[in-house]
Amino acid sequence: MRPVIGLDVGGANTKAAVVDGDGRVRVASEPLEVWREPDAMSDAIAGVVARLGCDGAPVALSTTAELVDVFASKPEGVLYVLDAARRALPGRRLRVLTTAGELVGLREARAAPLSCAAANWLATALLVARRLPDVILLDCGGTTTDVIPIVAGEIAARGRTDLGRLLAGELVYTGALRTNVAALLAHVPIGGRPCPLASELFAISADAHLLRGNLMREQCTCTFPDNRGSTPSEVRARLARVVCADPEQLEDSDVEAIAAAVEEAQISSIAAALGRVAKRVPGGTAVVAVGVGAFLARAAAERCGLTIHSGTGTPLGGEGGEVAAAVALSVLGRD
Repeated sequence: MRPVIGLDVGGANTKAAVVDGDGRVRVASEPLEVWREPDAMSDAIAGVVARLGCDGAPVALSTTAELVDVFASKPEGVLYVLDAARRALPGRRLRVLTTAGELVGLREARAAPLSCAAANWLATALLVARRLPDVILLDCGGTTTDVIPIVAGEIAARGRTDLGRLLAGELVYTGALRTNVAALLAHVPIGGRPCPLASELFAISADAHLLRGNLMREQCTCTFPDNRGSTPSEVRARLARVVCADPEQLEDSDVEAIAAAVEEAQISSIAAALGRVAKRVPGGTAVVAVGVGAFLARAAAERCGLTIHSGTGTPLGGEGGEVAAAVALSVLGRD
């Protein structure tokens, strides 16, 4: 059976995946902040696809890069991604996933670009539904968290667009890597007292989870606000900055309390959305937690009193929810 490559073009990362004949998943990933370097998109796409080595294999595409504000509108962004993919992959058959769960050709995608915006969550859910017919998929990536109910093998989501999913509690704009700490909290404890945060992009969720030991440095495929690295001292400096301080002005316990408050805020927001969605599925439905932030998803499920699925029926790879979408496209797009 000829392989099909799944391609997921996000605003911060471009990822490709293929499922080999023996079921093994191979993944290639390239960080690309589209809002900084939109002209580099074609090269990033060509690079990740080439690294999989499936010369001439057809490609199934999903995109979320259309939301970055370098584009004046989402249709403009989708068309930009489609054009970049066409230039990067000449001669290949290219299909695009829609929010209706269909794979369409480039011409049809270009005629209705909004139908192709932010459909990667659906690809992941369709793959899981094939293996696990009654679960809530909780996919916590670097930027966002998807809360997707699957009932009797069917996706029971109420929303299809980003806006609809936000309103339904099925999209939580919080993730394990890139979320601005100032967007999560109004106050953090300093010396046992609540201290307001500076409303600036000084630190991100990855800083908190590195300090808490939830993430390894190699998992942090993101740019930090100060363009520095992920050593403990650099992490502590960024977290201290959210209260307009240097680490030397704080106790070690204060910086650790900031990180703990970030984790708690994210778990609480995910749990609130999960609780809303769980009311719409049969009692006893388990949660499948995936993505680079799966630790947050599991904690949210436990807080809601929901069982966490412990089986191995979700071949989503080990590099996060965005890769899972690409893998799903690979499987769904097989001829």
